[in-house]
Amino acid sequence: MREEGKRILILGGSGFLGYALYRELCNYFDTYGTYCSARSRFGDNGQFLHYDLLEDDIHQVLHEVRPHIIISALRGDFGAQIQAHAHLSEYLARNECRMLFLSSANVFDAYSKYPSYEFDKTLSESIYGRLKIRIENMLLRLPAERMGILRLPMVFGNASPRIREIKEALDAGEAIEVFPNLVINVTSADKLCQQVHYMINQDKHGVFHLGSRDLVHHEDFIREITGHLSDRKPLLKRVYTTNEERYLAVLPKHNLLPKNLQLGYQEVIDHHIPQ
Repeated sequence: MREEGKRILILGGSGFLGYALYRELCNYFDTYGTYCSARSRFGDNGQFLHYDLLEDDIHQVLHEVRPHIIISALRGDFGAQIQAHAHLSEYLARNECRMLFLSSANVFDAYSKYPSYEFDKTLSESIYGRLKIRIENMLLRLPAERMGILRLPMVFGNASPRIREIKEALDAGEAIEVFPNLVINVTSADKLCQQVHYMINQDKHGVFHLGSRDLVHHEDFIREITGHLSDRKPLLKRVYTTNEERYLAVLPKHNLLPKNLQLGYQEVIDHHIPQ
C-alpha cells in the first residue's frame, strides 16, 4: 500500500544503490530521484529530476519536491558534494525533514588493527574517507532526529559494479585483484534496501553500521564468489599492502536492527548473487 503523504527524495537515484532504493520504496511512498546525465533514460520517468552537482542548485530540487525524507547516495566531484551537503544541512535545520546519508567504512580506514563500531572515533587516510567524515560531521551538528548516518562496507548484488567486474574478468580470463591480509564485512544491495525501508517506517535516526555481523578475508570472499559464479578457475592477483592483517569492517553493535534484517557474509553469496 502506497503511503502518499510521505515524500522521499533520493539524491543519486540513477546510480546502482540509488536506483535499488527507488525500486524498493516507490510502491510504498511518493518517491523521487535525481539523475545527472542529460541523455539518461531516467529523463522519461516523471518521478526523476535532473540534477548536476557541478551546475545546479540543490535548493531548486528541494523546492520542487519538498521531501519529508532525503536519502543521499550522491557521487561525483568531492568539492561539489561538500557544498551540496552544506546546503542540505541548512535545509534540514529549517524544515521538518530527515536525511539518511550513505556513508562508508572508509571513515575508519586509518584504523587497521580492529573492526569499527558505531560510536568509534572516525579517522581516515584516504581522500574518499575524509570526504565522508566531513559530511558526517555536518550532519552530526544537526538535531539528532533530523539525520541518519548509514555506514556501508563493500556492497555486492546481482547488478552491482563489483559483481559485473568479476564476471567480466572471469569471462575474459583476466586477473582479479584480491587483498589476502584484508579482513572485511560486506552487505548486499537487496538487504540494504530492506534495512532503509525499515528505518523509514520506524523513524530511525542516529549512526548505523549496515554490514554483515561476521568477518571474512577479502581473498576468501572473492574466491567463494567466483566459485558461485563460474566453474572456471579464477586468476587472482594478490596485492599485499601490509604484512599484517588489516581490518576495514563496520560491525553493528549498539544500534541493532531486527534479526531478520541482519545478515552474515555467506548469505550475501548464497542469496543475493545469482549463479
